[in-house]
Amino acid sequence: MSPPSLIDTHPNLTGAAPVALSYELFPPRTPAAAASLWTTIGELEATYPDYVSVTYGASGSNRDTAVELINRLLLETTLRPLAHLTCVGNTPEELAGIIGELLDNGVRGILALRGDLPKESGQPVAGSLRYAQDLIELIRRVEQRRSALLCAGKIAVGVAAYPTRHPESPSMEHDVEVLLAKQRSGADFAITQVFFHAEQYTDLISRARRAGVTIPIIPGVMPLTSLRRLKRLGELTGVEPAPELIERLAAADTDAERCRIGVRATVDLANAALDAGAPGIHLYTFNEHTCALDVLDKLALPRPARPASRLHAIARRQELVS
Repeated sequence: MSPPSLIDTHPNLTGAAPVALSYELFPPRTPAAAASLWTTIGELEATYPDYVSVTYGASGSNRDTAVELINRLLLETTLRPLAHLTCVGNTPEELAGIIGELLDNGVRGILALRGDLPKESGQPVAGSLRYAQDLIELIRRVEQRRSALLCAGKIAVGVAAYPTRHPESPSMEHDVEVLLAKQRSGADFAITQVFFHAEQYTDLISRARRAGVTIPIIPGVMPLTSLRRLKRLGELTGVEPAPELIERLAAADTDAERCRIGVRATVDLANAALDAGAPGIHLYTFNEHTCALDVLDKLALPRPARPASRLHAIARRQELVS
């Protein structure tokens, strides 16, 4: 009988890892929105997140603006951008060019998504990739061709996961099978779409693990502070937010009161996910930092120590902005 592995028996390797922290941003549409966004970026940067994801509009609209934002984050901040990339409407050749540009500019994380189907036809454009799984495989092929350039940092590929049934899916079981296929194609982690009830996340984890999904599944949580936004997302997901939360937000007299109510509900939701073993929290900020930072403050996440050099860079950037 062979002796036990030193790695398996070493007591210092069993400690819990810090909780990952990330935010989602989207490209600004006006100069005023850009100024507001960069104020938010400065505030979020000071919390030393592990990465920030950068999304863009349906069917690749304002992708150029998203790439510009990503490049500025790389050049002007200490933040690590995770670039959203959709495949519907683009050929493999076009996507390979976009992926290559992102990598050449310094991006090392891509969130691979199918994207919304064209409203007119409801079908992918002829010649375009059809599924996120295809996009993952393409990213890995482009990565392989650039392997010598990526010796100091391979690509992390993320995907979407659905705590509730995807609107086009026949069942939640099918959604898990799709997630498993994405993992087999090379996905490293998943971020969930918005959910409103803690059991939706815990049920997803249970189904996914039983099916063989082993990658981290990070809960995506939005500050539950906007009545309009909550109702709209409820329509999109097909899952209604808690009626009592809707009633309390509707009865609130001020934005400050709505923020207080929504932050408390968001913290409860995030803590329930963390208690269920969530490896991190991804905050959908909607380019607003106040309520997101309130959520973060009340969560008190166990986070890694911040290197002094990064703290100095953040402080210097804030001085320049002010």
